[in-house]
Amino acid sequence: MATLLHRLGRTAFRRRFRFLAGWLLVLFLVGGGFAAFGSHLDSEATIPGSQSQEGINVLERSLPAATGVTAQLVLVAPPGSTVDAPAHRSAIQKAVRAASSAPQVAEATDPFETGNISADRRTALAQVLYPIKRDVLRDGSVTALEGVAAAARTNGLRAEVGGTIYSTDGVPVGTGEAIGVAVAVIVLVLTFGSMLAAGLTLLTALAGLVIGLLGLMLVSNVATVSSTAPSLALMVGLAVGIDYALFILSRHRSQLAAGMDAEESAARATATAGGAVVFAGVTVIIALAGLTVVGIPFLSVMGLAAALTVLMAVAAAISLLPALLGLAGERLRPGPGSRAARPERAGAAGLRWARLVTRRPLITLPVVLLALAAMAVPALQLNLAMPDNGTAAPESTQRKAYDLISDAFGPGNNGRLLVLVQTRGGDPVAAAAKIATGLDLPGVVSVSEPEPGEDGRTAVLNLVPKEGPRAKATERLVLDIRARTPALGAAANAKVLVTGSTPAAIDVSDRLKASLPPFTAVVVGLSLLLLLLVFRSLVVPVKAAAGFLLSAGAAFGAVVAVFQWGWFAGLFGVATTGPVFSFMPIVVIAVLFGLAMDYQVFLVSRIREEYVRTGRAREAVRTGARYGTRVITAAALIMFAVFVGFVTTEDLTLKPIALGLAVGVLADAFLVRMTLVPAVLALVGRGAWWLPRPLDRVLPDLDIEGAELDRPRSTRDVVPVATSL
Repeated sequence: MATLLHRLGRTAFRRRFRFLAGWLLVLFLVGGGFAAFGSHLDSEATIPGSQSQEGINVLERSLPAATGVTAQLVLVAPPGSTVDAPAHRSAIQKAVRAASSAPQVAEATDPFETGNISADRRTALAQVLYPIKRDVLRDGSVTALEGVAAAARTNGLRAEVGGTIYSTDGVPVGTGEAIGVAVAVIVLVLTFGSMLAAGLTLLTALAGLVIGLLGLMLVSNVATVSSTAPSLALMVGLAVGIDYALFILSRHRSQLAAGMDAEESAARATATAGGAVVFAGVTVIIALAGLTVVGIPFLSVMGLAAALTVLMAVAAAISLLPALLGLAGERLRPGPGSRAARPERAGAAGLRWARLVTRRPLITLPVVLLALAAMAVPALQLNLAMPDNGTAAPESTQRKAYDLISDAFGPGNNGRLLVLVQTRGGDPVAAAAKIATGLDLPGVVSVSEPEPGEDGRTAVLNLVPKEGPRAKATERLVLDIRARTPALGAAANAKVLVTGSTPAAIDVSDRLKASLPPFTAVVVGLSLLLLLLVFRSLVVPVKAAAGFLLSAGAAFGAVVAVFQWGWFAGLFGVATTGPVFSFMPIVVIAVLFGLAMDYQVFLVSRIREEYVRTGRAREAVRTGARYGTRVITAAALIMFAVFVGFVTTEDLTLKPIALGLAVGVLADAFLVRMTLVPAVLALVGRGAWWLPRPLDRVLPDLDIEGAELDRPRSTRDVVPVATSL
């Protein structure tokens, strides 16, 4: 591996203009393709194999209007008045007529005809039906309906718009994200002491990121790509892209400071630090691709999309960056007297820290473990649910509509259930009416009259629960109804399915809970195998996985403290506390595991490099940590800045993920990799690099440390001496 990367780095350095032209050509092709074809992102989430998805599929054939998006126009009379007042009634009916003629609207129901008037006669609820999916609903259509509400306000009514026309789609890069990038640039300048080095690092990262994102947008025209996928891909791709370029460029600068020729230094940096980048990137890709194990298409797409940007980040780091190093030439060599030109001084802080944590590892270990355990305590109360309009910002119209409906009609009206009855023969309406009599359960407020489908075999019951869509009582009610419907269906000679947005959210959460153990096993198992190949050790991979679990616990603890308990909620822009987005744990596990392995591979590869060269285990730990601590500190601060920038977004699906990753990265870099790992390696000594002889003979020697490069060319084909004890 080191030999191949050495050749790639040297070739890119020498033929820098060809490599740069190749990257520019790729950028031109994907950019031109995006300009010509655009993108087609899909916000619809399907859950194959679930009862709710089966019901939605049936409804799409028998009652298509029931599967379209729905808006809720909530109209409230002023205090001391009712909607029955002639002026208010006229204004409400005028608003309903205007909504009926709004773009893409199929129908708007008159609340006086449907009876959607609150008990105190102050609130009227009009349903606005769109016979289309959310991904084809135009922004102008939503704006037009909001204009209807604004017009109603001029007539003395309070008017708000809610419903499924609003979603938690990804949002463009904003001020917070830009600040995160600015902080990353500052960290790079402080780390290198060179604007040129910082600029080349950022340029490399942005090149891989832009090509990856544009490629993802092009793919969305021929495959289903969820609207949240680009946000996750942007966040992960930007963070790892900067870190990977940082790893290689920092190695190059330290070698230049030691007097190495620029061309040989670029090749060596690509072979050594680049090898760590390749295997760290592969680990991240494995973790992200592992999201396909869950079996939820849009989550799989999120993982694969982020994996694509990571792949492009690796490709840019090992091919574009060496070409840029060739373009910069000697200008990257640290000047005489500069801090970078004195590596013994630059690594002094890292050496002091390594000596501190390895001097008494039996004290270091329990202290770090207790600190991580304390950070993870809140995670024991992690509560998961899908976001809805009740989690939107309080000042948004959809949140105001949600609260008005809950107050006037009860919280269950924001999370109605659809009970689908499909007969095998006979009248579906009669069968549905018979089944409705058996749904008189605690927690059910009302069951509507059956609505017949277009196929003559289907009818739909609209059931209103007592509690809201994210309440535990509603989840139990759905389970109770599903437990009862098989017998009710058999008695009516019909098949009964409980579906709708609320049951779909419950099905997603259940699928995620069931998928988390196999997902974790697949991702961790494959990554452990990869680390076994890289480090030829049993202790190092196991320690890496255990350290990750501690970091993940700290990440989840922070999310619970902020998003459920409300700690520092105002600081992070969390408008509403409550259950956390259901996808958060599995996405954070996938991304954080990969990122944690970045630090593991980079730090431990330097330690093993020293061990292979000297054979002195404890000194190798200190020397490797000396050269790796500064770079890992910079990398962790950059990732933290990028992730914190995304915490400020209004995207409710991304916000808790970003916070979890920000805290997880800090905990993993500073407490686990830079403190716990050196202490464990110092405690175990040479045993850390032990590998059973049968495995040592079978496993290929990937030579991530570049030991092969230091051997004479005539002996490079000789099998190296085994490192097992």
